[in-house]
Amino acid sequence: MVVRQGNGSLGNLVRSFRKENGWTLREMSQRVDIPLSTLAKVENDKLSLNYEKLQHLASRLGLSISEFLSQADEKRTPAAALVTARKSVATEDNSVRIETPNYDYHYLCADLSQRRMVPILVRIRAHTLEEFDQLPRHSGEEFVYVIEGKVEVHTEFYSPVPLEAGQGIYLDSSMSHAYIARDCVEALVLAVCSGEDGDLADQLMTLADAEVSHGG
Repeated sequence: MVVRQGNGSLGNLVRSFRKENGWTLREMSQRVDIPLSTLAKVENDKLSLNYEKLQHLASRLGLSISEFLSQADEKRTPAAALVTARKSVATEDNSVRIETPNYDYHYLCADLSQRRMVPILVRIRAHTLEEFDQLPRHSGEEFVYVIEGKVEVHTEFYSPVPLEAGQGIYLDSSMSHAYIARDCVEALVLAVCSGEDGDLADQLMTLADAEVSHGG
């Protein structure tokens, strides 16, 4: 990946981000876990970063690479509202249902293509992790809100999190994760998955279909 020199250079972008947050070079070095001397060379456009290191820097700042680099365009041109006028009403006729051994998915607002946010009503029937061949994972992030029942959230890096109706969780979908019903026959949640890929909904449905095939 090459970041052009000039106003949109990687060095100017890093320096601008640092100053906007009121950090010294040393403070930013500690935050992004990049040596001070290396970061100084980057700021002065004497050193570039490969894709892996740039991804690491953006991640430590709580951004994706595209979000971090897009700031260059935001600084060159005034912010302008982009109105897409997209609209979809969530009804039974406008949803796609996929039943798997552990979950019953209702993909809402299915008439919209190229979505970066996918709302799903999920009825959870699994009660143990042993019911999963492997814990699911996919790109993007997700927010899950419990509507009915009790849920226990299992993830790759954290201890299980119990949730009751009216509680929710936001997590990185790229780490392995699973939801199981606790102290109830089944639980109902609203899941909203998001990502940079416009075909995210298709990816999720493909994963669900794979669960069906394996369960069958």
